[in-house]
Amino acid sequence: MRKQKVIVFLPAHNEEDSIGKVIKKIPRDFHPSVKVEILVINDGSTDQTISVAKKAGADFIYSFQENQGLGAAVRQGLKRSAELGADISVMLDADNEYPAWQLPELLEPILKGEADYVMGSRFLGTIKGMRLHRRLGNYVFTMLQSILLRQWIYDGQSGMRAFSKQAMHHAEIIHDYNYAQVVTLNLVRKGFRVKEIPIEYQVRTKGQSYIKFKAYLTSVLPAIWKEMKRPVRKVAIEKKAHVIDQEEGLVKSS
Repeated sequence: MRKQKVIVFLPAHNEEDSIGKVIKKIPRDFHPSVKVEILVINDGSTDQTISVAKKAGADFIYSFQENQGLGAAVRQGLKRSAELGADISVMLDADNEYPAWQLPELLEPILKGEADYVMGSRFLGTIKGMRLHRRLGNYVFTMLQSILLRQWIYDGQSGMRAFSKQAMHHAEIIHDYNYAQVVTLNLVRKGFRVKEIPIEYQVRTKGQSYIKFKAYLTSVLPAIWKEMKRPVRKVAIEKKAHVIDQEEGLVKSS
Protein backbone atom coordinates (compact mmCIF):
# COMPACT_ATOMS: atom_id res chain seq x y z
CA MET A 1 0.00 0.00 0.00
CA ARG A 2 1.32 3.44 -0.95
CA LYS A 3 2.13 5.65 2.01
CA GLN A 4 -0.09 8.62 2.75
CA LYS A 5 2.10 11.73 2.71
CA VAL A 6 1.05 14.23 5.37
CA ILE A 7 2.33 17.79 5.27
CA VAL A 8 1.91 19.61 8.58
CA PHE A 9 2.22 23.33 7.93
CA LEU A 10 2.70 25.97 10.60
CA PRO A 11 1.79 29.60 9.84
CA ALA A 12 4.24 31.62 11.92
CA HIS A 13 4.79 35.30 12.61
CA ASN A 14 7.50 36.00 15.20
CA GLU A 15 7.17 32.66 16.98
CA GLU A 16 10.82 32.04 17.92
CA ASP A 17 9.85 31.23 21.52
CA SER A 18 7.42 28.45 20.64
CA ILE A 19 7.81 27.07 17.11
CA GLY A 20 10.73 24.79 17.96
CA LYS A 21 8.77 23.16 20.76
CA VAL A 22 5.78 22.62 18.47
CA ILE A 23 7.85 21.02 15.71
CA LYS A 24 9.55 18.64 18.14
CA LYS A 25 6.15 17.51 19.47
CA ILE A 26 4.79 16.54 16.05
CA PRO A 27 4.83 12.72 15.82
CA ARG A 28 6.47 11.40 12.66
CA ASP A 29 6.40 7.60 12.99
CA PHE A 30 3.00 6.57 14.28
CA HIS A 31 1.94 4.33 11.36
CA PRO A 32 3.95 2.48 8.68
CA SER A 33 1.63 3.78 5.95
CA VAL A 34 1.90 7.45 6.96
CA LYS A 35 4.82 9.75 6.17
CA VAL A 36 4.91 13.14 7.93
CA GLU A 37 6.82 16.21 6.77
CA ILE A 38 6.78 19.72 8.23
CA LEU A 39 6.38 22.99 6.36
CA VAL A 40 6.71 26.42 7.98
CA ILE A 41 4.94 29.39 6.36
CA ASN A 42 6.98 32.29 7.68
CA ASP A 43 4.67 35.30 7.57
CA GLY A 44 7.20 38.12 7.50
CA SER A 45 8.83 37.32 10.85
CA THR A 46 11.51 39.72 12.08
CA ASP A 47 12.88 37.46 14.81
CA GLN A 48 14.65 34.06 14.69
CA THR A 49 11.57 32.03 13.70
CA ILE A 50 13.23 30.57 10.59
CA SER A 51 16.49 29.49 12.22
CA VAL A 52 14.69 28.00 15.22
CA ALA A 53 12.32 26.08 12.93
CA LYS A 54 15.18 24.68 10.86
CA LYS A 55 17.10 23.61 13.94
CA ALA A 56 14.00 21.87 15.33
CA GLY A 57 13.60 19.79 12.17
CA ALA A 58 11.33 21.64 9.73
CA ASP A 59 11.61 20.05 6.27
CA PHE A 60 10.50 23.09 4.26
CA ILE A 61 10.35 26.85 4.82
CA TYR A 62 8.35 29.29 2.70
CA SER A 63 8.61 32.99 3.56
CA PHE A 64 6.60 36.10 2.86
CA GLN A 65 8.82 39.19 2.79
CA GLU A 66 6.18 41.13 4.74
CA ASN A 67 3.42 40.12 7.14
CA GLN A 68 0.34 39.29 5.08
CA GLY A 69 -2.03 37.81 7.64
CA LEU A 70 -3.16 34.41 8.86
CA GLY A 71 -5.63 33.87 6.03
CA ALA A 72 -2.90 34.45 3.45
CA ALA A 73 -0.51 32.15 5.33
CA VAL A 74 -3.03 29.30 5.52
CA ARG A 75 -3.91 29.74 1.83
CA GLN A 76 -0.22 29.48 0.98
CA GLY A 77 0.18 26.49 3.30
CA LEU A 78 -2.53 24.57 1.47
CA LYS A 79 -1.08 25.54 -1.91
CA ARG A 80 2.46 24.55 -0.97
CA SER A 81 1.27 21.28 0.59
CA ALA A 82 -0.37 20.36 -2.70
CA GLU A 83 2.76 21.29 -4.65
CA LEU A 84 4.87 19.12 -2.32
CA GLY A 85 2.67 16.14 -3.13
CA ALA A 86 0.68 15.93 0.10
CA ASP A 87 -2.15 13.43 0.32
CA ILE A 88 -3.34 15.15 3.49
CA SER A 89 -2.51 18.63 4.74
CA VAL A 90 -2.64 19.67 8.39
CA MET A 91 -2.70 23.25 9.63
CA LEU A 92 -1.25 23.71 13.11
CA ASP A 93 -0.75 26.99 14.96
CA ALA A 94 2.89 27.64 15.84
CA ASP A 95 2.14 29.17 19.24
CA ASN A 96 2.28 25.93 21.27
CA GLU A 97 -1.34 26.29 22.40
CA TYR A 98 -2.51 23.23 20.45
CA PRO A 99 -1.50 19.60 21.13
CA ALA A 100 0.80 18.67 18.24
CA TRP A 101 1.12 15.18 19.73
CA GLN A 102 -2.56 14.56 18.92
CA LEU A 103 -1.84 14.51 15.19
CA PRO A 104 -2.70 10.79 14.86
CA GLU A 105 -6.13 11.40 16.37
CA LEU A 106 -6.74 14.39 14.10
CA LEU A 107 -5.90 12.27 11.04
CA GLU A 108 -7.81 9.17 12.08
CA PRO A 109 -11.26 10.16 10.68
CA ILE A 110 -9.69 10.85 7.27
CA LEU A 111 -7.61 7.66 7.34
CA LYS A 112 -10.76 5.68 8.18
CA GLY A 113 -12.76 7.31 5.37
CA GLU A 114 -15.16 8.97 7.82
CA ALA A 115 -14.37 12.63 7.09
CA ASP A 116 -12.64 14.93 4.62
CA TYR A 117 -12.01 17.86 6.94
CA VAL A 118 -11.25 17.46 10.64
CA MET A 119 -11.01 20.13 13.32
CA GLY A 120 -9.52 19.77 16.77
CA SER A 121 -12.13 21.06 19.19
CA ARG A 122 -11.09 22.78 22.40
CA PHE A 123 -14.67 22.83 23.64
CA LEU A 124 -15.05 19.06 23.25
CA GLY A 125 -11.72 18.62 25.02
CA THR A 126 -10.06 20.84 27.59
CA ILE A 127 -9.43 24.58 27.72
CA LYS A 128 -6.89 26.03 30.13
CA GLY A 129 -6.49 29.75 30.61
CA MET A 130 -8.72 31.09 27.82
CA ARG A 131 -9.97 34.54 28.78
CA LEU A 132 -13.69 35.11 29.12
CA HIS A 133 -13.99 37.59 26.24
CA ARG A 134 -12.22 35.19 23.87
CA ARG A 135 -14.41 32.32 24.98
CA LEU A 136 -17.58 34.35 24.49
CA GLY A 137 -16.39 35.56 21.09
CA ASN A 138 -15.70 31.98 20.08
CA TYR A 139 -19.18 30.92 21.17
CA VAL A 140 -20.82 33.72 19.18
CA PHE A 141 -18.92 33.13 15.93
CA THR A 142 -19.27 29.36 16.22
CA MET A 143 -23.02 29.68 16.78
CA LEU A 144 -23.29 31.92 13.71
CA GLN A 145 -21.36 29.36 11.69
CA SER A 146 -23.63 26.55 12.90
CA ILE A 147 -26.76 28.49 11.99
CA LEU A 148 -25.49 29.29 8.51
CA LEU A 149 -24.49 25.68 7.86
CA ARG A 150 -27.49 24.14 9.64
CA GLN A 151 -24.95 21.82 11.21
CA TRP A 152 -23.64 21.95 14.76
CA ILE A 153 -20.02 23.08 15.12
CA TYR A 154 -18.37 23.16 18.54
CA ASP A 155 -15.18 25.12 17.85
CA GLY A 156 -15.24 27.27 14.72
CA GLN A 157 -11.93 29.02 15.47
CA SER A 158 -9.68 26.02 16.09
CA GLY A 159 -6.03 26.36 15.10
CA MET A 160 -5.62 22.65 14.37
CA ARG A 161 -7.23 21.22 11.21
CA ALA A 162 -6.68 18.40 8.72
CA PHE A 163 -7.67 18.47 5.03
CA SER A 164 -8.03 15.53 2.66
CA LYS A 165 -6.42 15.94 -0.75
CA GLN A 166 -9.71 17.01 -2.31
CA ALA A 167 -10.47 19.41 0.54
CA MET A 168 -6.96 20.84 0.24
CA HIS A 169 -7.46 21.54 -3.46
CA HIS A 170 -11.00 22.90 -3.18
CA ALA A 171 -10.62 25.04 -0.03
CA GLU A 172 -11.01 28.74 -0.81
CA ILE A 173 -9.99 31.44 1.67
CA ILE A 174 -11.35 34.75 0.42
CA HIS A 175 -9.53 37.17 2.71
CA ASP A 176 -6.05 37.53 4.15
CA TYR A 177 -6.74 38.47 7.77
CA ASN A 178 -8.17 35.15 8.93
CA TYR A 179 -9.43 31.87 7.53
CA ALA A 180 -11.28 30.04 10.31
CA GLN A 181 -14.94 30.66 9.50
CA VAL A 182 -14.76 31.10 5.74
CA VAL A 183 -12.88 27.91 4.94
CA THR A 184 -15.32 25.78 6.94
CA LEU A 185 -18.32 27.49 5.34
CA ASN A 186 -16.73 26.99 1.94
CA LEU A 187 -15.90 23.30 2.36
CA VAL A 188 -19.15 22.22 4.02
CA ARG A 189 -21.21 24.05 1.38
CA LYS A 190 -19.28 22.08 -1.26
CA GLY A 191 -20.29 18.81 0.37
CA PHE A 192 -17.15 17.90 2.30
CA ARG A 193 -17.71 15.88 5.46
CA VAL A 194 -16.53 17.68 8.59
CA LYS A 195 -15.76 16.09 11.94
CA GLU A 196 -14.43 17.44 15.24
CA ILE A 197 -12.25 15.57 17.69
CA PRO A 198 -11.56 16.61 21.31
CA ILE A 199 -8.14 18.13 21.96
CA GLU A 200 -6.21 19.45 24.93
CA TYR A 201 -5.61 23.19 24.81
CA GLN A 202 -3.59 25.60 26.89
CA VAL A 203 -3.26 29.35 26.30
CA ARG A 204 0.18 30.57 25.22
CA THR A 205 2.56 31.96 27.81
CA LYS A 206 4.88 33.75 25.36
CA GLY A 207 4.45 35.81 22.21
CA GLN A 208 1.38 37.54 20.83
CA SER A 209 -1.61 36.21 18.95
CA TYR A 210 -2.16 36.85 15.25
CA ILE A 211 -5.75 37.82 16.05
CA LYS A 212 -6.96 41.11 17.53
CA PHE A 213 -10.57 41.23 18.69
CA LYS A 214 -11.61 44.53 17.07
CA ALA A 215 -9.95 43.68 13.76
CA TYR A 216 -11.54 40.23 13.92
CA LEU A 217 -15.01 41.74 14.16
CA THR A 218 -14.50 44.23 11.36
CA SER A 219 -12.76 41.77 9.03
CA VAL A 220 -14.44 38.43 9.61
CA LEU A 221 -18.13 39.38 9.59
CA PRO A 222 -17.94 40.95 6.11
CA ALA A 223 -15.97 37.91 4.90
CA ILE A 224 -18.63 35.53 6.23
CA TRP A 225 -21.31 37.54 4.41
CA LYS A 226 -19.26 37.51 1.20
CA GLU A 227 -18.63 33.77 1.41
CA MET A 228 -22.30 32.94 1.95
CA LYS A 229 -23.32 35.09 -1.03
CA ARG A 230 -20.89 33.32 -3.38
CA PRO A 231 -22.23 30.42 -5.45
CA VAL A 232 -20.36 27.14 -4.95
CA ARG A 233 -20.52 23.80 -6.71
CA LYS A 234 -20.88 20.51 -4.91
CA VAL A 235 -17.84 18.25 -5.20
CA ALA A 236 -18.02 14.51 -5.90
CA ILE A 237 -16.23 13.25 -2.80
CA GLU A 238 -13.84 10.29 -2.97
CA LYS A 239 -14.75 8.99 0.46
CA LYS A 240 -12.16 6.20 0.70
CA ALA A 241 -9.22 7.97 -0.94
CA HIS A 242 -7.02 7.92 2.18
CA VAL A 243 -8.07 4.72 3.90
CA ILE A 244 -5.14 2.74 5.31
CA ASP A 245 -4.85 -0.67 6.94
CA GLN A 246 -6.42 -0.14 10.35
CA GLU A 247 -5.10 -3.46 11.62
CA GLU A 248 -1.72 -1.75 11.92
CA GLY A 249 -3.30 0.70 14.35
CA LEU A 250 -2.58 4.37 14.91
CA VAL A 251 -0.42 5.21 17.88
CA LYS A 252 -2.52 7.36 20.20
CA SER A 253 -1.17 10.31 22.13
CA SER A 254 -0.23 9.61 25.72
